Amino acid sequence: MALHQVTLSIFENNVGVSDAVLLDPLTEEAFIENIQQRFGHDQIYTYIGNVVVSVNPYRKLALYTDSVIEEYRCRNIYELPPHIYAISDDAYRSMRDRNLDQCIIISGESGSGKTEASKMIMHYIAKVSGKGRDIDQVKEQLLQSNPVLEAFGNAKTNKNDNSSRFGKYMDIEFDYKGDPIGGVITNYLLEKSRVAGQSTGERNFHIFYQLLTGADPGTLANLKLTSDPNQFAILNKSGCVSVDTVDDKDNYHTVMHGMEVIGFRKDEIKAVHQLLASVLKLGNVEFVHRSNMDGTDGCEIEDDTELRDIADLLSCSLENLYESLTRKSVEVRGEKVKSDLNLAGATYARDALCKAIYSRMFSWLVTRINDSIRVKSQSTGKCKVMGVLDIYGFEVFQENSFEQFIINYCNEKLQQIFIELTLKEEQDEYIKEGIEWIHVDFFNNAVICELIEKSATKGDPNVGILAMLDEECLRPGNVTDKTFLEKLNVACGNHPHYESRGCRKNQSDRTLSHDIFRLKHYAGNVTYKVEGFIDKNNDLLFRDLSQAMYACGHSLLKELFPEGDPALKSLKRPATTGSQFKVSVTELMKNLLSKNPNYVRCIKPNDQKRPGVFSLEIVKHQVRYLGLMENVRVRRAGYAFRQTYPQFLYRYKMLAKETWPHWEGDPKEGVKIICLAQDISSEEYAFGKSKIFIRNPRMLFDMEERRRDRMHYLAVMIQKTYKGWKQQKLYQLMRASQVIIAARFRGFWAQKQYKRTKRATLVLQCFVRGWRARVLLKKLRREKLELWAVAVIRKYFLGWKVRKEYRKKFRAQAGPKIVKFLQVALKKQFLLNLKKSLPSMSPTDPYWPKCSPRFKNTSDQLQVLFHRWRCSKYREKFDAAERYRMKEKVTASDLFKDKKEGYTQTVSVQFAGDYQNLRQNPKWKKMNEVANDNHVVFADAIRKVNRANGKMVDQLLVVSTQAILVIEHHTMMVKYRIPVGEIKRISLSPFRDSLVVLHLQKTEEEELPSDPAHENGDKLSKKGDFLFCCDHAIEVVAKAYLVIQNSTSQAPSVQISKQFSAQFGSTSVQLNFQNGVQDIVGGIKIQRRKNVMDVLQP
Repeated sequence: MALHQVTLSIFENNVGVSDAVLLDPLTEEAFIENIQQRFGHDQIYTYIGNVVVSVNPYRKLALYTDSVIEEYRCRNIYELPPHIYAISDDAYRSMRDRNLDQCIIISGESGSGKTEASKMIMHYIAKVSGKGRDIDQVKEQLLQSNPVLEAFGNAKTNKNDNSSRFGKYMDIEFDYKGDPIGGVITNYLLEKSRVAGQSTGERNFHIFYQLLTGADPGTLANLKLTSDPNQFAILNKSGCVSVDTVDDKDNYHTVMHGMEVIGFRKDEIKAVHQLLASVLKLGNVEFVHRSNMDGTDGCEIEDDTELRDIADLLSCSLENLYESLTRKSVEVRGEKVKSDLNLAGATYARDALCKAIYSRMFSWLVTRINDSIRVKSQSTGKCKVMGVLDIYGFEVFQENSFEQFIINYCNEKLQQIFIELTLKEEQDEYIKEGIEWIHVDFFNNAVICELIEKSATKGDPNVGILAMLDEECLRPGNVTDKTFLEKLNVACGNHPHYESRGCRKNQSDRTLSHDIFRLKHYAGNVTYKVEGFIDKNNDLLFRDLSQAMYACGHSLLKELFPEGDPALKSLKRPATTGSQFKVSVTELMKNLLSKNPNYVRCIKPNDQKRPGVFSLEIVKHQVRYLGLMENVRVRRAGYAFRQTYPQFLYRYKMLAKETWPHWEGDPKEGVKIICLAQDISSEEYAFGKSKIFIRNPRMLFDMEERRRDRMHYLAVMIQKTYKGWKQQKLYQLMRASQVIIAARFRGFWAQKQYKRTKRATLVLQCFVRGWRARVLLKKLRREKLELWAVAVIRKYFLGWKVRKEYRKKFRAQAGPKIVKFLQVALKKQFLLNLKKSLPSMSPTDPYWPKCSPRFKNTSDQLQVLFHRWRCSKYREKFDAAERYRMKEKVTASDLFKDKKEGYTQTVSVQFAGDYQNLRQNPKWKKMNEVANDNHVVFADAIRKVNRANGKMVDQLLVVSTQAILVIEHHTMMVKYRIPVGEIKRISLSPFRDSLVVLHLQKTEEEELPSDPAHENGDKLSKKGDFLFCCDHAIEVVAKAYLVIQNSTSQAPSVQISKQFSAQFGSTSVQLNFQNGVQDIVGGIKIQRRKNVMDVLQP
C-alpha cells in the first residue's frame, strides 16, 4: 500500500511541523517536542531545510516498499512528507541531470540507525536507476558489499546490536545516463581493540560467531574449530555470545553468497576462513611465567596444542611462531640482540598479533571489494559520482579514551564543513536571487579543530594535540601517558577550549582528576582519560611477529605483512594511528568539499532499543552534539522560507480574485498581487529573481490558514454548483424518461386491450365450436348405442333359438368337465414351459424360471427336487477318494462355518492331508511294519504345548485310521500314540489361533491289560488332555472327526468357545482365550497361572 494516496505538500496531513525551520518559537524544547510528536505517529523523518533528521523506530515500518519508492521518484523534495527517499532522489537527480557530484553524509550516535539509513539510500538508488545485465550486476555487487562489510566490521555493543565499528565512505560512480557502473569504498579507523577484548555484555565482530554457527561440520573440522563460541577466549570473556535479534547462521550464508556475488574466489574465501580460525585459536594461547638463569623474567606457552593448529592453518614453522611470541629481537648499532618477553609482554604481543591480522585482513577485504566494483573501463566518458558517508557520531562515555578523541575530532571536522557549506549555500542563493546577505552569528569550531590538528610552521611553533602526541611517541627516554598530559598542560594550558587539573585555571576544579583533560567541543564538554593514548597511537607490532607472518606459506600473509620481508631492512618507524587518521580525514574533507553535500542526522530515542519509547534526556543530548539547533538557526537567519514563483502561485492563487482560477501573466506579478490582496507588510517578504523569500514562519502559517479557509469556501461553492448542475441534469433526465415511459405505456395499453379483445373472441369461438361438437357427439353416441342394442337383442335371440333347438342334445355335467379340461391344459402348458427353460446342471447355479402364482408351490417343490437330482448327478462323477474329500469339506463346513475366524479362507484350499510326504519316508515304512498305522490320513509339523508352563516344542503329528501319533521329527521315534477311541471331545477357540485341544477319556485305576495298542494311550491319559498348535487346525480337526466317527461309529463332540476346561493329570485347568493383545508380535503366547492357562494373541 502506498504511503500517500494523493500528492501532498509538507504542510498537509502531517503531525507537528515537517520542516523545523518553520518552528515558532524556535527553541530547543520546541524542536524536541516537535520530533517527539511526529515520532509518536510513526513520522520518523523531519526536515531542517534540506537536512533530514531521522529517529530510529526500532521496528519495521511500511515506509520502504516499492510503491513508496515510485511515489517519491522524480518529485520535489518539499512536495511530499519528509523521507530519506526524498533527499536520495534529490541528490540522484541533481547528479544525473545537472552533472553535480553529490555526497550524502550520515551521522549520529551508535544505535541511531546510520547503517540502515545507508542501506535505504543504496536500495533507492538501485531501484530508480536503469536496468540491464551489466548494470544489474554492478547494483548487486554494490548492495552485497554491505552484508560482507557488516559481518567483518560490525559488532554487538551495549547500545546497538549491529553497531558499525568503522567508518565507511562509498563513492558510487554513474555513467551519463545515471546508471551505476562501479564504486570505491574507503574505510576509516576499524576498532581493532575489540578483537582482543570487549566490555561486559558486548560481542566481538559478527563474523566470528557466524563462522562457528553457520559453517558446516566439514569446514569447521578443516579449520580445527568447534561450533561452541564459549571455547574461545576472545569471545567468551564478555559474557555474551548470542543475540536474540541476530541470526548468525542465516547471516553467515548471506555473507558467503555476497562474497561469491562480489567475485571472491573459493581459495580467497578459504584463506579468510583460515585467518579467522587462527585469530580465534591465537586468543586461546596462554603464557606462564618463567625465571631465567640471569635473573630476568621470561615466559613460555602453557600448552602448544593451539599453536600447532595455528602453524598448520598458516603453513608456518611451529618453532618460528613460538619464538616470535615469547622473545623479541632488538637491533643496536647493527647487532641484533634477542631477549625474552615477560608475561605481560608476551600477552601484549599475542593481542597485537590478533589485532594486526584482523585489521589488515579487513583492509584487504575492502581493497578486494574495490577491485571487483571499480569501474572497468572509461569508454562511457566522465563519470558522475555520488558518495555515501556512514561514519561514527560524536561519542561521550563515562570514560573516553583515544578512540573517542579521534572520533570526536572527525565529527568536529564534519561540523566545520557542514557549517561552512550551509552558510555558503545560503549566501550563494541570496546572491543568485539578488537578496541582501545578512551576517549570521554562529559558533565557529575551527578553533577546536586547530587545537587538535595544528602542525608546526615557520612562524608559529605551536602545534596541536595530535602533533604533540606523535612527538611524545617518537621521543626517546621514559615516555608515559602522564608525561604526555604534562606536555599538553604546558602547551595548551591557556587555550580557552582546553581544561586540565594541571592547568593553573583549573587547579581547584575537583570534577577533573589528575589523569584526564577536557575539551570544549561544539557539542559540549568531553573529558578524556590519557591512559593508553601512547600505546594506542603507537600501535606497535614486534618485527619478529611481522617476519614470522611473512615467512608463512599462507596465500595472504605476505601481502598483509610486507614489512616482514627480510630483504627490507628499513628501521623507519611506521606512521602513528593519529597521523594516519588525520591524513584520512583531510582527504575525506577534500573529497566532501568537491561535492554537493546532503545530510542525514540520525537520532536514537532510547538506550533500551525499545519501540515507541522516547527519552527526552537522551534525545536532548544528541540534538546538542549533532548541532541541530545551530543548523536551524543558520537556515532561519534572514529569511526562513523560500519558494519559486510558479510553485507559490500554484499553491496560493485562490487567495486573490485576479489569480483565480487561472493566471496567464508573469508568475512573479501574480505573487505580488496575492501578497497585496492579503495585506501583508512588505517587511515580511522579499522578491528574488526566481523565488519569494519569507522572513517569519508565522506569515507562512497565516497564509496556510487563509488558504485552508478559502479552500473550504471554494469547496462549498463547487459542491453547491455541482449539486445544482446535478439536480438540473436529473430533472432533464427524469423529464425525458417520463416522455419515453408515457409513450411506451400508451403503446403497451393499446396492445393489451387488443390482446384482451382477441382473447375474448377466441373464447367465444371455442365455446360455439365446442357446443356444436357436443351436439354432434351426442347424436353419434345415440346412433351407436342403438346399433349395439340391436346387436345384443339379435344375439340373445339367436342363442335362445339355438338352445331351444339343440337343448335335448347336451348333457347336464358338461360345465365341470370343461373346467377340468381347461385346468389340465394349463398344467400341461406350465410343465412344457418349465421343460424348455430348465437351469444348467451346475449345483451352484441359482437360476429358476418364473411362473404364475397359481403354480408357485408346485414350482418350489420341483426346484428342490431338481436341485437334489442334479447334485446326485454331480456326485456320481466322483470316485471314492474324491467323495471322501468332499465329505471332509462338508464336515469342516458343518463344524466351523460362522463359528471360527479364518474358516472362509480354507474353503477354496484343497485338503492335502500328508504335508510331510510321510508315505514315501523309509523310516516311516520300517516303523509301520510292526504297527498297523500305515494308512496316513494327515501328517504335518505341529508345536506341542507343555501342560506345565505353556512352552511349545516342535513335533510331527500323524493321524491314521487307528490312532493319532506324536513323533519326534528328526528320529521318527513315536513319543505318544493316542487310539482314536480314547478321544471324546475336541476344543478350539473362535479366533484365528491354531490351538487344538484333544480331550481324552478317563481310565479306571485298576491294572489295565498289557496290550501294546493301549500302552501309550493309557499312559497319556494319565497325563491329561493333549494340546498342540497346527497351521492346518481346521483340516486336522475335520479329518480326525471323520476317523473317530468311522472307527467308533460315534462322532466326537467339537467345542468352539472362548473359555473351556482341560484335564491335566488329576487337575482341571481353565483355558481363557484373549484376542487383540497389543504386546504380542505374531503367533500366540501361552501363560499358565496355577489352574488357569491364558492364551494371548494379537
